Amino acid sequence: MDDDDLPRRRDDALAALTRQSLDPLSVAELDERIAVLEAEIARVKAHKAAAGGFKANAEALFRKG
Repeated sequence: MDDDDLPRRRDDALAALTRQSLDPLSVAELDERIAVLEAEIARVKAHKAAAGGFKANAEALFRKG
């Protein structure tokens, strides 16, 4: 079973982030938060693309054999 198939833990950092109130944050803090989240999205997308490429290469290798 892959980790992706497992249910998320309730104390997961992502879950905690989505529950955090945004009310006490200033506009500058919100802008900083957006920048950090956008950078994390880019990092995750790059990792996903690399993983997808690895999978495609592995599938191609086994199709040849």
